Amino acid sequence: MRNFIFLFLAAVLLTSCASAQSRMEAGIFLDALSISQTGTSNFGLGARFGYRIHHAVLLEAELAYDYGLNFHEAFVNLANGDIVAIESTSIGVTHGLIGPRIQPAHGHFRPFATMKAGFIDFRLSTSLLPYSSVVSSVLGLRTSNVNAALYPAGGVEAILGPLGLRLEAGDEMYFNRGAHNNLRITFGPTLRF
Repeated sequence: MRNFIFLFLAAVLLTSCASAQSRMEAGIFLDALSISQTGTSNFGLGARFGYRIHHAVLLEAELAYDYGLNFHEAFVNLANGDIVAIESTSIGVTHGLIGPRIQPAHGHFRPFATMKAGFIDFRLSTSLLPYSSVVSSVLGLRTSNVNAALYPAGGVEAILGPLGLRLEAGDEMYFNRGAHNNLRITFGPTLRF
């Protein structure tokens, strides 16, 4: 009898949570970012938090860290243009974004669109750059590693009560001597409360 009462109360609670419009949403996600300037694909983890400001609009903020990945970088002699060295360089990425997400408040499969702005921070390992006679093939990333970012994206979220599963894809553009377009895909669970 005790188990039946517990299950009944849990079912009532889940039903009431599902029918009430949630004001906040939090989630974690796996992050894949393809960096066009280095030709690498970084993978990491992130978290997001959203607050409903209208029945179909959430203001959402997120922060992700993509683990360091090695790639080969060429160093060129300034005087004659010859390649001086090729070195294995490690790059890690931290990015933070905030902006509105437009999504219907009801339904089990909810498509959405978002436009966020923020920063992207590249961390590169040490290199030959202290020598004044060489130039890195990713010089812009080395001299200005925190860059402004703009992220238009879309996706779909599957909802069951207060739990959801979200897939998102977009173009995370960062601005460093011009705009650089980078494919970004995130996937992970969400919780509404």
